[in-house]
Amino acid sequence: MRICVTGGTGFLGRHVVERLKRNHELVVLARRPKPIEGVSVAKGDVTDRATLPSAMDGCEALIHLAGFVSQHPDDAERLYDVHVRGTENALEEARRAGIKRVVYLSTSGTVAVSKEEEFITNESSETPKEIIYRWPYYRSKLIGEETALAKSDAGFGVISLNPSLLLGPGDTDGESTRSIRMFLDGQLPVAPPGGLSFVDARDVATAVETALWRGRPGSRYLLGAVNMTFMAYYERLARLTTLKPPAMKAPPIMRTALDWLPGWGKNGFGFGFTVDRVSMEQACHTWYLDDTRARAELGWSPRDPIETLRDTLADMLDRSKGYNAASHLRG
Repeated sequence: MRICVTGGTGFLGRHVVERLKRNHELVVLARRPKPIEGVSVAKGDVTDRATLPSAMDGCEALIHLAGFVSQHPDDAERLYDVHVRGTENALEEARRAGIKRVVYLSTSGTVAVSKEEEFITNESSETPKEIIYRWPYYRSKLIGEETALAKSDAGFGVISLNPSLLLGPGDTDGESTRSIRMFLDGQLPVAPPGGLSFVDARDVATAVETALWRGRPGSRYLLGAVNMTFMAYYERLARLTTLKPPAMKAPPIMRTALDWLPGWGKNGFGFGFTVDRVSMEQACHTWYLDDTRARAELGWSPRDPIETLRDTLADMLDRSKGYNAASHLRG
C-alpha cells in the first residue's frame, strides 16, 4: 500500500515510518525535507494546503501525525493552526486525492484527564471540557480530533488513536521525556499529587499499522500501558537507576494551590526547581485510561512498562544531554 505520512520526522513519526516501511511504500511530508532511507520525502506543510498534493497523489491511506507541542498560552494560535486548520487541510486534500483510509494521531488527553484521584477513562466517558479548554495544547488537539472524526463516512474512513504519554528510545527533542529528564537532573524533591499513563512509542507505531486494517471508522482508541501515580512512576525510575525518588508526594491541597498561590507555579511549588505553570497544573490531575477497546478491536498488547522505562533511560543517558553524571542504569 502507498501511504502518506505527515509528521513522520517527529518522535512517534520516526517509529511509525520504521514500522510501516517494512511492508508499504511511504511518502513522508516534511517542512524541511531530509533523506530517509527506504522512503520518499516530499516538501510540504499541513498549514498550507497547496503544498500537499505532491505527497498525497497516488496514495491509498494517510497517517496524520503532524503536530506542535507547547504548553505556553502565547502559542495558542499556532497550536490551533496546526492541529485544527492543518487537520482540515490534510483530510480534505486526502479526500480529493482519492484516499480511503485515515489514521489520525490524537492524544489520550482529549478525554482521559480528571481531578478525581482514582478515575479511569474510556472512550465513552464524557469529555471534561472544563479542564481541557484551560490548556491551549489539549484544546487544539480535541478540536482537531473532533474535526477529523466528523469527516469519516462510508467512503472515507477516519480512525483516531489516542496514546498517553509517549516514552521509549528516540525522543531527540526531549519534549515527551521531560518528566524523566527532570528526575535525572535531580529537580524533583517532591512528586506531584496526580497520576499518569504512559506507553511505548514503538507499540503505538504497531497500533498505527494495525488500525489501517482493523480500526473501526469513526472510532477513537485509547492506548496506554500502565496507570500509576507520579510518586510510583518516580519510584520505578529510581529502582532502575542510582538516583533516589522524590522524598515525598505533594499533599492533595496542591491540586488547588495554583488557584490561590499563583507564584508557586513558577518555581515548582516553592521548592526551587523550574517548571511552567501549565505543566505543574496538569501534574495535579489524573490521566488514567482503560484500553479495553483497543485490546479487543486492534489486538493491542503493549510491552512491559519496565522495559519501556529501561530503554528510555538507556537512550537518554547514551545521548548524555548534560544529565547528572551519577545517574546511570543499575545492572
